[in-house]
Amino acid sequence: MPTESLAVTGEPFLDLLGGFIGSLREAGLPVSLTENLDAMEAVGHIPLEDRDAFKYALAATLVKTHSHWRVFETVFEVYFSHRSSAHVLDEDAAAALAELEDQMEMPSGEGEQGAGGAGGEAMTPEELAQALYQSLLQGNEAQMRAVARQAVRRYAGMEPGRPVGGTYYLYRTLRQLDLDGVLSKLLEAAREAAPEDQNSLDARLEADEYEHRINALKGEIEAEIRRGLVADRGVEAMSRTLRKPLPEDIDFMHASRDELKLLRQAIHPLTRKLAVRLARKRRRGRRGPLDFRSTVRHSLSTGGVPADPQFRPPRPHKPEIFVIADISGSVAAFARFTLHLVYALSGQFSRVRSFVFIDGIDEVTHLFEGTDDIMEAIHRVNTEADVVWVDGHSDYGHAFEAFWERAGREISPKSTVIILGDARNNYHASQSWVVKEIAHRARHLYWLNPEPKSYWDTGDSIVSDYAVYCDGAFECRNLRQLETFVDHLA
Repeated sequence: MPTESLAVTGEPFLDLLGGFIGSLREAGLPVSLTENLDAMEAVGHIPLEDRDAFKYALAATLVKTHSHWRVFETVFEVYFSHRSSAHVLDEDAAAALAELEDQMEMPSGEGEQGAGGAGGEAMTPEELAQALYQSLLQGNEAQMRAVARQAVRRYAGMEPGRPVGGTYYLYRTLRQLDLDGVLSKLLEAAREAAPEDQNSLDARLEADEYEHRINALKGEIEAEIRRGLVADRGVEAMSRTLRKPLPEDIDFMHASRDELKLLRQAIHPLTRKLAVRLARKRRRGRRGPLDFRSTVRHSLSTGGVPADPQFRPPRPHKPEIFVIADISGSVAAFARFTLHLVYALSGQFSRVRSFVFIDGIDEVTHLFEGTDDIMEAIHRVNTEADVVWVDGHSDYGHAFEAFWERAGREISPKSTVIILGDARNNYHASQSWVVKEIAHRARHLYWLNPEPKSYWDTGDSIVSDYAVYCDGAFECRNLRQLETFVDHLA
């Protein structure tokens, strides 16, 4: 059947898929026109009534990296929660749900009720718990789905228009169900029913199966809560609420612990990609200088007309890198990932030297030498570097003067200097003449600032005092902007 003739819940399929891809792009996932066409082709070969097949066909054509999967899954679950028939119960699940609703004297389709709702008298919480236990014991997916729907209606306490997140409703429901206790009962029943000669592997596999069923039940409960929230608030509002930033878009200065973990996972493939890109750029670099003798020799075949100019092979330039990083306060996370990236790419540079500062400055190049664990080296930088000389508050002017006295004369026309920091100087003297001298000696001088440009030169920020001497001052708040800068550096 051609995809053009398909429709889901009355909405033309092409419009449905186009809207979904638009939502992915709004969430930050790069989806090209070619990938859009690939997705349309892929879903033409799977049964659309199979939700999982539909989901993974789209993922196979639209998701490029593992780090993008979580965003894709969130957008998919929200976007298709009420736009397809996939959330409608099949015959077995519908029958199980109807039976439960009959027992609870709740007409199908009635709105959510709290634990004290009028329809909760026919089936007691103990009876609902028993139904839950039996569905997990038997692995009856239809019964599990029906129990999940009833548990949300009974325990979540969802109210239209109430500005509460889905996590709250999920917590309320799971607290009442006590799934840890249910798992213990299932394992105990399994041990009692097990034959005497059962080995430990069989017991472990049985335990894993019960855990898998409970996780599936939790997924059904989350899906039911999500459908209720989408019905109440709309797809767009829920998408904004549930949307998580991609790892490359997470702000260094405001990242949570979990987000920092995602950043650490994302930086390894990023360094590999950038290293390949830098090497390719140098191999395909601009042509070398004109080879006059070779050009004249080749012109003999055209009567002395130099129709085919000859050039000497290019000699790619690998810059020597000096990194000067502020590691105070929240800027430390930005400096940590930048140092990580620079040293992971050190093979593309002739030499890398690193200095870190707060109100004093220390060279930490030796901490990165001879180690494969860059994160351990950066941890040593944060704990061993001698960077507090006065009161531990940022003093760019004092740190720059100390750098100039220690290493300023080692900067040469082969050097590229990168300064990392927000230039918040606590109203100390800027000593911007040091930056001017560095710019005069170096091949290039760049400033990377993790603050939004709208914050520059506000309060004690003096970015412009330094940026006027730089070849470029870049906003660098996340891995995507850091990648753009490294690409520019090449």
